[in-house]
Amino acid sequence: MQKQVIEIGGEAVGVVVPDEDRLKFVAVKYSVWDLDSQRFSSADEVRAAIRRLLNDPSAARRAMRPANIAAA
Repeated sequence: MQKQVIEIGGEAVGVVVPDEDRLKFVAVKYSVWDLDSQRFSSADEVRAAIRRLLNDPSAARRAMRPANIAAA
């Protein structure tokens, strides 16, 4: 796994960086800040979460379920 810029609509909104066996999302735009530091299994999963968030801001709360967040 390598770091990768995540773009939505041609605009960079964050990057994913390897974190153990997953990818950690690092937001660079406020519109996707709710997903910052969450871990995903693929860049496509990150993009899907971003689309859900942008289409339905309450989706951020649903995206923050245990499957996407490492145990504290």
